[in-house]
Amino acid sequence: MPKPTPDRRQRGGDLSRRERGRAARSACPRSAHGSWTVREGREEVIALLEEQSRTRVQELIGLRYARMGVSPFTFYRGSALIMAHDLAATPCTGIEVQCVGDAHIANFGIFSSPTRHLVFDINDFDETAPGPWEWDIKRLVASVEICGRDRGFKASARERAVRACAKAYRKNMNRFAQMSELDIWYAHLDVEQTIEGFEDELDGKQSKTLRRAVEKARTKDNVRAADKLAYRDADGSARFRCVPPELVPLRELGSFEGIEADELGRRIGALYASYIDSLSYDKRCLVNRYHPDDIARKVVGVGSVGTRAWVALMHGKDEDDPLVLQMKEASTSVVERVYRAAPFATQGERVVQGQRLIQSTSDILLGWTSIERPGGGTRDYYVRQLWNGKGSIDLENIGEEGLASTARLCAWALAHAHARTGDGVAIAAYLGDSDAFDDALWEFAQAYADQNEADYKLFCAKIERGELPCSKLA
Repeated sequence: MPKPTPDRRQRGGDLSRRERGRAARSACPRSAHGSWTVREGREEVIALLEEQSRTRVQELIGLRYARMGVSPFTFYRGSALIMAHDLAATPCTGIEVQCVGDAHIANFGIFSSPTRHLVFDINDFDETAPGPWEWDIKRLVASVEICGRDRGFKASARERAVRACAKAYRKNMNRFAQMSELDIWYAHLDVEQTIEGFEDELDGKQSKTLRRAVEKARTKDNVRAADKLAYRDADGSARFRCVPPELVPLRELGSFEGIEADELGRRIGALYASYIDSLSYDKRCLVNRYHPDDIARKVVGVGSVGTRAWVALMHGKDEDDPLVLQMKEASTSVVERVYRAAPFATQGERVVQGQRLIQSTSDILLGWTSIERPGGGTRDYYVRQLWNGKGSIDLENIGEEGLASTARLCAWALAHAHARTGDGVAIAAYLGDSDAFDDALWEFAQAYADQNEADYKLFCAKIERGELPCSKLA
């Protein structure tokens, strides 16, 4: 992990920023973050999911609920709106950052930087918006506890992982508070160096969790995406496979939400043209070297199921030079729903600019676009490479040490995002050097995991009674 380079100048504003952080303890004691009272039968929060689903592709809602219904952990991953609603009623310091908005442990991972180095960082930005820093770290620690329960770990192992997460956030925020602004901005987690660091701490034992993720990331590029998702037809042209409902080429989709395939293709072409305008001149020159081959609808994630998402298969010099871009719908952030609106013209721009703010290094082809809706208004999208050296942590098979190590990495990335975009000096001063905040987050993680299980139980009961649609998983 990168070491801090203290800023030798004693900036005049630092003292008042530290005082602001310490003063916040009076209005919002650190122990207050541990409070959560579990309530059963919360019909109103399940109604929030139903309200959210009404704006999505209706034929996919059953699949969304099926994926969420697999376990309390998948339910948690798909219910960021519920937690945002709950966090809005919890104590906070009033110190604002660019929130991730959905900072659970599965939304961090490995990807390729523009220099082709693998880095570990946040990798989901659909919900990013300005908001209280506490909301992100609470969502993260709760996800660590819920993931540990999903794996069947004992309470002692889960506590070690949650506390490791909270402590890493606190310690790294303090390190960032001592660094210059430029040093904070340039800081990143180089994956190979990170693995070596963890193996030193584990007395030379291999960090299998991270190494498996690295091996996966090295294979997930545009060539691999094209090989997996596409084939060559009789005349040698590249075409997307048809694997419904996850991947359906435009030629197989027919009409979509009342729009015929030809018109839909024209609209997606207009989306792409508008996207190019959002890129810098050098990136436009690069993208214009690629030529379109095929378009398909692609279902992604757990909580994202039902949002409109398209993938475009393209080639550069020849068919062995592929590029696969994803155009994904961006709607109002769950943070915006309960806090305040983000200062961007469109939701696509919100996602892209938020990602650039909080991620140490971003996809060079990241951009945004919008298109007019048939019934009026616009539908917003953001665009990125589908696979850009992405490697996710295998949480289904993670061990106790792996969970604690991953939680610490996530906490570093989150503290880095908050130090880049908020008052890191004030947050560090608020957190202090004691375990008071760690204790509170352990209490909160346990209580909110109980709440999540209660909400999940109600969610599953409504599916069983036929009150919510549910498709069979393949």
